[in-house]
Amino acid sequence: MKRIIYLSVILFAAGCSNKEKQNTAGGGWDVTVSGTVKFPNEAQVSIQELTPADNAKKDSLTVSSDGTYSRTIHLTEPGYFRFNFFNLQMVDVVLDKSNIELNVDGNDQAGAVEVKGSPDYDLIRSVQEKLQSFQMDPAVREIESQFQLAVQRNEQDLVTVLQGQYMDLHYLAYDSIIAGLESKPVNLGLINLLQGSTFEKDRYYPMYKKVAETAIAQMPTSIHVKQFSEMVQKMSITAIGVKAPEIEMPDPNGTVIKLSSLQGKYVLIDFWAKWCGPCRKENPNVVKAYKKFKGNGFEVFGVSLDRSKEDWVQAIQQDGLAWTHVSDLKYFESQAAIDYNINSIPFSVLVDPNGVIIAKNLRGSALEKKLNEVFRKKS
Repeated sequence: MKRIIYLSVILFAAGCSNKEKQNTAGGGWDVTVSGTVKFPNEAQVSIQELTPADNAKKDSLTVSSDGTYSRTIHLTEPGYFRFNFFNLQMVDVVLDKSNIELNVDGNDQAGAVEVKGSPDYDLIRSVQEKLQSFQMDPAVREIESQFQLAVQRNEQDLVTVLQGQYMDLHYLAYDSIIAGLESKPVNLGLINLLQGSTFEKDRYYPMYKKVAETAIAQMPTSIHVKQFSEMVQKMSITAIGVKAPEIEMPDPNGTVIKLSSLQGKYVLIDFWAKWCGPCRKENPNVVKAYKKFKGNGFEVFGVSLDRSKEDWVQAIQQDGLAWTHVSDLKYFESQAAIDYNINSIPFSVLVDPNGVIIAKNLRGSALEKKLNEVFRKKS
């Protein structure tokens, strides 16, 4: 069952306020970070810009004996920065066009952190609170409890039902959070929030695309924006509504088969491998859907990321996967994995009779639910 991935309490803090600094003669602006350290130290606090660029900024500051400090940093664009308090506590923040107050313990990596004056930090905390609220929801906790019992008793049908119920609640909560983020200003704080693994990028692709386009227009020279934009561009390869890239590979007998040869049917393109535990656990759900809908014009096109033909064929037989299979046996260097921008499996896309992607990563009962919807509309 999918688990919540929490945002770090001290993830990043960014700021946009009406206290913008005037551009200096050399271009850019100054921003001040000040605060208190509960356990001051004689050592300096180092400041390191977090960027792959060669010209990353480095600075330092000294904490006064009363535990206070203040440092003004010159910026030419917003950026991620790490404040290293005496090699005992490190805090990452986003520096933008507003001053921030950063108060820390200074003696423990898990010590308290307080950020003031940053709307972006408040946004991240707000999202975190909503995720925690979802996790603590009595309905969610009850499903998780029943799920654990069903797994222990090997009640696979009940496991599938509970997975579906959990994901229904999951999407209800996450859709609401994303809807709230759509009205927020585009800055590095929002980009950082979207870049992580908290949100299902495929499901919310339209928002990712919109944020990337706005960010590029606002911060065209930012390497962080460029990286985000590149990630979104890769997402577009398998976005819902686009035609699935062609796949042309040999089957276990060595006969080359094209994905396009199945055009005219609804096809689940299923990336998997023998060594992939989650893939093998998902296979029974795919088998069930295949048996139920193959007479309606549904087909599965299995693409293995195995390295060994023996392993590949053995897993097909063991799991009873009676559909079309192809592989070049090149693991993640498989041409299909490259073309579909795959970094992990299981991964699947459902295409319509014209080869256009209509859904992605349908797990558990979600695949059967989607196919019921598709063929009900078709009839």
